Amino acid sequence: MPLTGDLPDTIPVFPLTGALLLPRARLPLHIFEPRYLAMLDDALKTPERLIGMVQPHDGPKGTELHRIGCAGRVTGFSETEDGRYMITLSGISRFRVREEVEGFAPYMRCVVDWTGFERDRRGAEAEEGFDRGAFLGLLGRYFEAEELRTDWDSLKEAEEELLVNSLSMLCPFEPEEKQALLEAPSLATRRETLEALIEFTLAGGSDEEPMQ
Repeated sequence: MPLTGDLPDTIPVFPLTGALLLPRARLPLHIFEPRYLAMLDDALKTPERLIGMVQPHDGPKGTELHRIGCAGRVTGFSETEDGRYMITLSGISRFRVREEVEGFAPYMRCVVDWTGFERDRRGAEAEEGFDRGAFLGLLGRYFEAEELRTDWDSLKEAEEELLVNSLSMLCPFEPEEKQALLEAPSLATRRETLEALIEFTLAGGSDEEPMQ
């Protein structure tokens, strides 16, 4: 369910390498560290129930956060007998990290800016002229090369956004490649980036610098 009205300026942030959440997509997470259990408890007490997913990376000052992440609303959770949680985050909107908030919370909180990502909070995005046949053909070669399996009938029927975003989240790309998919400004550019990553993998990769 999309949020209406203003989004908060400060949100809890879950830094997790390789985890990609996109607007209107769903990300399952296993929460067990005490600090993130506290984060979940606090998020559930707010009306928005938001948690921001951001990838960390190595920077000049050590481990830093990428500037762009995506916030998800907790839309489902179940508790195990030993106090752990399986939760589902439903992507709401991307954001830019402005600064980390100092405080006594055991988890990270950041001041964020939602400007520039208004499209994320509207309805599903479509791509005019999307060539599903060519896309699925490329995908088939990739899945065969990587020995991956999928439900092809579901892929053939899925809307463009669900298809592209789900594959962006699920395919085993490198963290920086996942970040490139997250930062793609439109569905068309994300699909083009996805195709480029697949073609790069099929070509066997190279020793060149990773895509930015």
